Amino acid sequence: VQLQASGGGLVRRGGSLRLSCAVSGITLDHYLIGWFRQAPGHEREGVICISRSGETTYYTDSVKGRFTISRDNARNTVYLQMNGLKSEDTAVYYCAAERTTFPWYCSGVGTNVDYWGQGTLVTVSS
Repeated sequence: VQLQASGGGLVRRGGSLRLSCAVSGITLDHYLIGWFRQAPGHEREGVICISRSGETTYYTDSVKGRFTISRDNARNTVYLQMNGLKSEDTAVYYCAAERTTFPWYCSGVGTNVDYWGQGTLVTVSS
């Protein structure tokens, strides 16, 4: 099983990035997918999650209205579109897969994650 996060980089404040999480080795539509991030000197935090049925749950209020998550089960890929980036969004972003029998369920806690991606660094310059 592999979750390959990509799309990070250096962007100016106010800019946009789209992260991708390419999944292999599992059937994506059996899993919810969450994006987490860890900034330097901070603990990992849940950012946003997409359920099996495609519903979005935000776990970080500061990204509401700026970040959107989507999934393409046919391509085994989940996307995180980040607009209006701020310096406080600077972090390593991880995608994670958690198997669930509930189509509507999401979680931003991370304690029941089955698989983690390797992380992609997002740096927002001021």
